[in-house]
Amino acid sequence: MSIKLFDLTGKVALITGSTHGLGMAMAKGIGNAGAKIIVNGNSSQEKLDNAVKAYKKEGIDAYGYLFNVADEHAVKTNIAKIEQEIGPIDILVNNAGIIKRTPLVDMEVADFEAVIDIDLVAPFIVSKHVVKGMIERQSGKIINICSMMSELGRNSVGAYAAAKGGLKMLTQSMATEWAKFNIQTNGIGPGYFATSQTAPIRIDGHPFNEFIMGRTPAGRWGDPEDLQGAAIFLSSKASDFVNGHVVYVDGGILATIGKPANEN
Repeated sequence: MSIKLFDLTGKVALITGSTHGLGMAMAKGIGNAGAKIIVNGNSSQEKLDNAVKAYKKEGIDAYGYLFNVADEHAVKTNIAKIEQEIGPIDILVNNAGIIKRTPLVDMEVADFEAVIDIDLVAPFIVSKHVVKGMIERQSGKIINICSMMSELGRNSVGAYAAAKGGLKMLTQSMATEWAKFNIQTNGIGPGYFATSQTAPIRIDGHPFNEFIMGRTPAGRWGDPEDLQGAAIFLSSKASDFVNGHVVYVDGGILATIGKPANEN
């Protein structure tokens, strides 16, 4: 298999929510494969600028755009600006997301709607305005960042699970409508990863750490770099006949019912 199948040289990739965390890890993988990276964030210009500097320090050609992915006017304006200033967007990764950990019976409707807006409605908005150019060019890659909660429920994350389950079905619907234009729409479903956010619960002896270590056949938390292979594959020519799937990068969690606590 030719390495050129995975070469993204000359491509422009927009990764939403890519100023930190898993979004940054995937963007770095795509950038190191040759693509120009459009870094998106919404918290502050300073954080966005610092992220762009971090990409450039690794030799990645990166550009920053600050906008709210749930604001259709802002999305439309910035997509047009990106394509005018940098070039047509060949790859879109809908990564931006939020989670609110509240039992459903106690959750405010406004909080439920906020999660749905960012995690489900925003990927629709951004894809809608990016895909028009892809349709004209008869080429494009869209990657929606789903979750194991696209398949499973869990206590206190009902809004997130509802959004990510919807995103899986939105991914399939996008693939159904846009495949005829040589556009591939797929998803990535991360498992549990070692990030700054999970650091407090990854210490030895913490109940959740013990749960994840025992529940994951690989016997470890994911490293953010573990997501790069799937991101590059779904961004590249290698996935030209792959459409409507979610690739779960989870160390095998979804493959098993688990094991008894006393089993090695």
